[in-house]
Amino acid sequence: MTTLRGRVVTATGAGELADGVVSFRGPLLDFVGPAAEFDGELPELVGEPSILLPGLIDVHCHGGGGFGFPETDYDGVVAAASFHLGRGTTTLVASLVSGTEAELVEKIDLLGRAVDAGWLAGIHLEGPFISEHRPGAHDPERIVPGDPAMLRRLLERGGGRIVSVTIAPETSNFDDLADLLNAADTVLSLGHTVADYDSTVRAIRRGGRVSITHLFNAMPALAHRDANFLTAAMAAAGRGDVVAEVIADGVHLADGTVRMVFDTLGADNLALITDAMAAAGMPDGRYRLGIMDVVVAEGVSRLYDPAGEGAIAGGTATAADVLRRTVFHAGVDLTTAATAACATPARLLGIADRVGALRPGLRADVLVTDSRLNPVNVYKDGLPWNS
Repeated sequence: MTTLRGRVVTATGAGELADGVVSFRGPLLDFVGPAAEFDGELPELVGEPSILLPGLIDVHCHGGGGFGFPETDYDGVVAAASFHLGRGTTTLVASLVSGTEAELVEKIDLLGRAVDAGWLAGIHLEGPFISEHRPGAHDPERIVPGDPAMLRRLLERGGGRIVSVTIAPETSNFDDLADLLNAADTVLSLGHTVADYDSTVRAIRRGGRVSITHLFNAMPALAHRDANFLTAAMAAAGRGDVVAEVIADGVHLADGTVRMVFDTLGADNLALITDAMAAAGMPDGRYRLGIMDVVVAEGVSRLYDPAGEGAIAGGTATAADVLRRTVFHAGVDLTTAATAACATPARLLGIADRVGALRPGLRADVLVTDSRLNPVNVYKDGLPWNS
């Protein structure tokens, strides 16, 4: 039996336990509760107690550790997933970027092998049915109008492994695309868009499980006299109709903006993500995101542009980095931040009965950190991970 003792952040209604125990002898949690109620042998507390968290969940990640999911081979996929797992992300969704159908099929087949092997929890298609006016780091030539027949073929190729698809509400045939995702029980993620308020409201109502792809990024800014996509998205998140992704890395969003969305929308409606690409955990330099050239300088990744004005191209933070920044820079309390890092994304993916919290019967995915939320140990399915 593995018995861990410290400050337990359950990411459930139970909140935190100042002196708690998490124990397991197999892939599932056996006990989560106060140390005083544990009937086994208690580890001693020496110095400042460790923090015990559910394994982190990242539903939007393009790679890390020098390898990007849109451009690497199978060994690179495993290396990227291993990189994030070793830093506390026990449930990882691999994101692709806009591509031709042939390119996406090739990558779906590749990533599907990693899903079957347990390295990944699923595949996220970011595009290609997005707005050419908000391409972000996507190749504009690979952005295409909504094509239901193509989406149907991609979903069939994925065989249930595609868990979310980013689509702009204004793309062609939006209703048919949304219906296909609903039928496949796949998250409709709205983003990379210039949609107006009314079409966004209709798009949200059309979906089943709906998320907002990296809130504030690749969409029009909030304008108080011009209700737009962001207005509708934030209102829907506040009502609990959608889950909004938040890249709280200090680059994509200011810390004050992160605090604002937590205070106004609530952690139950927010999912902390990394949007990480190959450069996560790596030195500054030249990288790729799909077919696009990326330059990382001072930890910020941008599309290569001789003038230095390239768009932000993914992130370089890990999920633990994002959690730590949310707590220590944005000032969000740890229990609230952990809900957005674990419980809410698990609910969005429809797997909250397996992961996303510390509760007996759930998977023994546990992140142990020091008092500053630096990862110390990681357990997945009850086994210690050594990257």
